[in-house]
Amino acid sequence: MRKLLSLVLLAPLAALLLGAADSKNPELLVFGAASLTESLQDLGKAYEAKTGQKVVFSFGASSDLARQIQAGAPADVFFSADTAKMDTLEKAGLVKAADRREFLSNALVVVVPSASTTKIASAEDLAALPKIGLADPASVPAGVYTKKWLTGLGLWDKVEPKVVPMLDVRAALAAVETGAVPASVVYRTDAAISRSVRIAYTVENGPPILYSVAPVAASKNPKAAEAFVGFLAGADGRAEFTKRGFLVRDAK
Repeated sequence: MRKLLSLVLLAPLAALLLGAADSKNPELLVFGAASLTESLQDLGKAYEAKTGQKVVFSFGASSDLARQIQAGAPADVFFSADTAKMDTLEKAGLVKAADRREFLSNALVVVVPSASTTKIASAEDLAALPKIGLADPASVPAGVYTKKWLTGLGLWDKVEPKVVPMLDVRAALAAVETGAVPASVVYRTDAAISRSVRIAYTVENGPPILYSVAPVAASKNPKAAEAFVGFLAGADGRAEFTKRGFLVRDAK
């Protein structure tokens, strides 16, 4: 009975000590573009195994994540699918120009269900589709890139009435997987993760796609945030992104 009582009394102390240890090495919260989900999850596990630093993620449209950071969300790192959202945060003093890393690119593709007989030989063929899934072209990078591409070809006015705007690029992918739309424009890396879709058309000579990652200036764990960004831009990160089909450039 006395031994049991000792264990009961020690339990709160152990929890307190554990909490103290955790406070010295808090979780690192990374806000990442939806298209980076699998890559960042794998890299987070590798980084934790290598350093002991716990990394957790919040994925979504870069536009939504940037707005959350502007509203005071406690993110430590932001990885955007474009540079525009990072520019906005930089102008607001929420990230520092010197901390930004821009080394990752991608390509746009049109996907259709795997069993679909739909053929898309050119961008003009998109105008013949009844509906097209697209990450919101008003704000989400994949949609913004697509709108810029089609505008440059003089086709946006024809395609826009067919567009079903989605929350993010993964929602556009899911819409094809479920049959909600006959086609969507997504990143090549998104198409690669799904067995339910096939690439019907690959965009060539589209607008430059450039991701941007940086520690958030208000991070309560700035050294860990900076170290993780360095890891992502380093050899391990580059190898993972290359494996997933991203285009990796020299770090900027």
